[in-house]
Amino acid sequence: MNRIEKAAVNNPARRALQRFYEVPALLDMAGGPLAPGSRAVEIGCGSGYGTRMILDRFRAASVDAIDLDATMVGKARRRLEDRRGRVRLAVGDATDLKAAFGAEDGTYDAAFDFAIIHHIPDWRAAVAEIARVLKPGGVFVFDEVTAHALARPSYRKLFVHPTRDRFSAQEFLAELPHYGLTVRGAFTKIREDYLLGAAVKQASDGG
Repeated sequence: MNRIEKAAVNNPARRALQRFYEVPALLDMAGGPLAPGSRAVEIGCGSGYGTRMILDRFRAASVDAIDLDATMVGKARRRLEDRRGRVRLAVGDATDLKAAFGAEDGTYDAAFDFAIIHHIPDWRAAVAEIARVLKPGGVFVFDEVTAHALARPSYRKLFVHPTRDRFSAQEFLAELPHYGLTVRGAFTKIREDYLLGAAVKQASDGG
């Protein structure tokens, strides 16, 4: 994520949209706040704004939050200082949560992706890793940027993203069942530039 995109996602207007529109919609599709005692993981935590909403709005008991950018993890640590006992932060790769947190299969009750997977070159590996660490019945909450948006001249000029194998909204949703994730609800906005939704991890055949 370059400097321009960091400024864009951290500006007050973007935060207001996330807080007053996106999070209520995601809460509804996720089936409401998490059950008491729920553990959550967030990929690409940035400065920790989303992490705080996972704690306050989704009511997770604890959150493991990861980001590749050590500077942003430092900002998140300062933002979440008052939640120190409920948050673990790590610099690391969203496709390897075991390395970051020792996360075994079925560790978390919920996983959150606030517009990070489209940054990951092997985005399917990130989806697979999220599915791996979710418990059966766990919820995957996502707010993503699609290939439709990334192809816009403004996006290509201002922001830096992988250019190969990006997903449409339909392609992202179609990929989830391959990893045992059943879509509970989803919708697009701004002519399919953005995809919001929630999916539930199904029990394996032997589970």
